[in-house]
Amino acid sequence: LAALSQIFSDYRLIWICVLLGALWKIRAEQIRYSVPEELDKGSFVGNIAKDLGLEPQELAKRGVRIVSRGRTQLFALNPRSGSLVTAGRIDREELCDRSPKCVVNLEILLEDKVKIFGVEVEIIDVNDNAPDFGAEQREIKVAENENPGTRFPLPEAFDPDIGINSLQGYQLSSNVHFSLDVQSGTDEIKYPELVLEHALDREEEAVHHLILTAFDGGNPVYSGTARILVTLVDTNDNAPVFTQPEYHISVRENVTVGSRLLTVKATDPDEGANGEVTYSFRKVRDKISQLFQLNSLTGDITILGGLDYEDSGFYDIDVEAHDGPGLRARSKVLVTILDVNDNAPEVTVTSLTSSIQETSSPGTVIALFNVHDSDSGENGLVTCSILDNLPFTLEKTYGNYYRLLTHRALDREEVSEYNITVTATDHGTPPLSTETYISLNVADVNDNPPAFPHASYMAYIPENNPRGASIFSVTAHDPDSNQNSRVTYSLAEDTLQGSPLSTYVSINKDTGVLYALQSFDYEQVRDLQLLVTASDSGDPPLSTNVSVSIFVLDQNDNSPEILYPTLPTDGSMGVELAPRSAEPGYLVTKVVAVDRDSGQNAWLSYRLLKASDPGLFAVGLHTGEVRTARALLDRDALKQSLVVAVQDHGQPPLSATVTLTVAVADSIPDILTDLGSLKPSVDPDDSGLTLYLVVAVAAVSCVFLAFVIVLLALRLRRWHMSHLLQASGSGLAGVPASQFVGVEGVRAFLQTYSHEVSLTADSRRSHVIFPQPNYADTLISQESCEKSEPLLISQDLLETKGESSLNQVSQILPH
Repeated sequence: LAALSQIFSDYRLIWICVLLGALWKIRAEQIRYSVPEELDKGSFVGNIAKDLGLEPQELAKRGVRIVSRGRTQLFALNPRSGSLVTAGRIDREELCDRSPKCVVNLEILLEDKVKIFGVEVEIIDVNDNAPDFGAEQREIKVAENENPGTRFPLPEAFDPDIGINSLQGYQLSSNVHFSLDVQSGTDEIKYPELVLEHALDREEEAVHHLILTAFDGGNPVYSGTARILVTLVDTNDNAPVFTQPEYHISVRENVTVGSRLLTVKATDPDEGANGEVTYSFRKVRDKISQLFQLNSLTGDITILGGLDYEDSGFYDIDVEAHDGPGLRARSKVLVTILDVNDNAPEVTVTSLTSSIQETSSPGTVIALFNVHDSDSGENGLVTCSILDNLPFTLEKTYGNYYRLLTHRALDREEVSEYNITVTATDHGTPPLSTETYISLNVADVNDNPPAFPHASYMAYIPENNPRGASIFSVTAHDPDSNQNSRVTYSLAEDTLQGSPLSTYVSINKDTGVLYALQSFDYEQVRDLQLLVTASDSGDPPLSTNVSVSIFVLDQNDNSPEILYPTLPTDGSMGVELAPRSAEPGYLVTKVVAVDRDSGQNAWLSYRLLKASDPGLFAVGLHTGEVRTARALLDRDALKQSLVVAVQDHGQPPLSATVTLTVAVADSIPDILTDLGSLKPSVDPDDSGLTLYLVVAVAAVSCVFLAFVIVLLALRLRRWHMSHLLQASGSGLAGVPASQFVGVEGVRAFLQTYSHEVSLTADSRRSHVIFPQPNYADTLISQESCEKSEPLLISQDLLETKGESSLNQVSQILPH
């Protein structure tokens, strides 16, 4: 038995220790203080830092603050002293009315631990209110035949304080006829009554003036007074009597204003004015007079203002009935307010994180909030929820506090901002709910490089562009945000034709616009190959490359260049030769031109701009070939001047011209006779001198030819002479139209012909030397070569033919 007793004792000790530990834990979560009302702002309430186990300087660091649900904050934290102080003057009567105990509950939040501590502060009443009768004067009508000992109700004073500070008693000014008696009711309220001590005589004194004083028990003592006028009237020996000493009524708080609550009824057996009963509230307080209205004649009590269960669930209304002379009766109306679900839950966010990194781990706390419903019972029970498709979850903590947490990884590029709707729903019928919106920004991490819309780009720029002209713009997009999405552009280093690429093109690092640093020439640079790099500004930065091909577009900036015919290098005028026997379409020569541009800008067309005889020659539109348009006639001039224009098809078109001189003849003598009249068109200032030289040469040639003809006429027979001339004509008929001979070369030929033809009387052998002509560079088409051989008569052939002819002449001429 002793062992069992010892074991039982040990178990009792263990259970006591467990119980004490649990009580201590509860105590650690709940802190209680008491403070008198009407203290100045900043008055000390309690050392909250000490009770939380913290130093005063740790309050701010650990985010200790008072959580408010939207009501007026009565207390504040002093961060320097670590104490809880009043936030303003506290009026207990306004806060708790006449409740025996006035307690204010608040919560203290430790943000670093996301922990809530409940604090209970009891407001202690002080004597700050004097008793008040509500009216400064009260008239009491007393029948003059009242017997001594009759009691008359006096007005009660009201003191909102409680306990010893509340109303303690009454005093009546000294009087011969009346005394004061104070009765205490079941509700411990003191009711003063005026007691008639001696018989009254209206004829001796019709009105008695009394002073009723009410006092409380505070320190110092406060008091209030009312003047009592006792008016003597005729006999009224019956007072009104209520049908019930107390009226009980229950009403829902959502009853409409103006509804009849109930009717109180009192009867008086007296007749006439002595039996007419009127009703009134007794001890009317402001709150009662604002909510209820009593009809003084009918006794109907109606709803004057909106009832609110959350404001007060019970009302104690004192009513009285008095007849005409002033006899009174008292009764009570006890009104119970029934709660209805008329208050939606309130959500108070106490801690909120507005931004979270997209790499945050699941379980990160976003917000801490409190829910409260002012209704009672099931109407005050609240459940919180959020949408299921969000990467968040709710977790209930202390009391009605909830935490909003992440439950999976976030990606800012998918969703950069969440508008989270927290729905708080009560359990009433019908249920009411409140939605609270929490905005959460997902902070960016540099996890995406810039991206170009295309793998490569092609751009075009016309040549001869101005320096600094915009060529093309590339844009890369980075799905990240802020600095991580700020893209800068650069060009990779490279060379073009031995020069750095940066001397040709530059790029704006912010906009990606490419600019030309040089004026491009299509004939020198036709394309550029660039590598553009787009880099973001993250840490570390990410980059992407893209190739850009820039093509230079040709412009019509080059005039056609005539390659053939060209002016002779010796400064003489070029001559094209054409026989008079040429048929229509005979190829005289071909103008050859090129254009350094490309495409349509290099497509050339030829036309005859000006001619001595417009209808004699035609120029091929696309070939540049100069052909006879009709057969040559004897009347056609030996010298034909043609101006050929060569034009490209650019916009605007560019052109060049060349002047051709065509000599038309069937025989060398005809050519030699008229060659002197050919004038070069090189310089107008030299035209006079050239004319004189040509005339002189022609004159000498004519004299020489005349001399030769006279000699031949004397020495040769007409048949031999005719035969010789026919042979010469057949030789000249093969001279092509494309032969190009310089005028100075012809003069040299004439001089040689004049001085080196020897006809001697004593010798049968004479010779004619035709020197090799000095031709300019000639471009002859294949067609020209096929039609006629060039006038390149070898000197041996000429000497042979000349020698043969002269031998024949010498045989005829006399020695």
